[in-house]
Amino acid sequence: MRVITGSARGRKLETPAGNEVRPTADAVKESVFSIIQFYVEGCVFLDAFAGSGQMGIEALSRGAKRAYFIDSSKKSLDITRKNIDRCGFGDRATVKTSDTVSFLSGTAETFDIVFLDPPYRTGLLQKSLELSVRVTKPSGCIICEHPAEEKMPETAGEFALKKSYRYGKIMISIYQKPDMD
Repeated sequence: MRVITGSARGRKLETPAGNEVRPTADAVKESVFSIIQFYVEGCVFLDAFAGSGQMGIEALSRGAKRAYFIDSSKKSLDITRKNIDRCGFGDRATVKTSDTVSFLSGTAETFDIVFLDPPYRTGLLQKSLELSVRVTKPSGCIICEHPAEEKMPETAGEFALKKSYRYGKIMISIYQKPDMD
């Protein structure tokens, strides 16, 4: 797994061993960033359920002002920190050990882009999506990675499902306020 483009292009990223973390495939990651390419520069990015931190690191590499990495696994966040340091993004990264639901419920931070990729089929995606509405800026977007067979709601608060993209067994669903195209 590597950083696809930007200032850290080509840097190799570590991933946690075992089946606990399911990194976003490079082809899916590249597609996600193609979809949001005009929103990344100068944004504040939340990589919830961060795993190795690859999505937030990709955002930083492409010019995000700041990225937050949230995960409940200390082991995953140790690797995330190594990856952030390897890419030289320590000054623009905030890493927090927390379950995402608690973080979203309690943070005062707001984000331009929220990326949600929780363990599949646990109900965490729907719960996190609802809580993300509170911390996503009105001009921002919420990106959900989920199994293709998992139906996502048409709305979450004032945010609406703008579009879904299928990549084999994976689906990416993008939520924005209806007037933000």
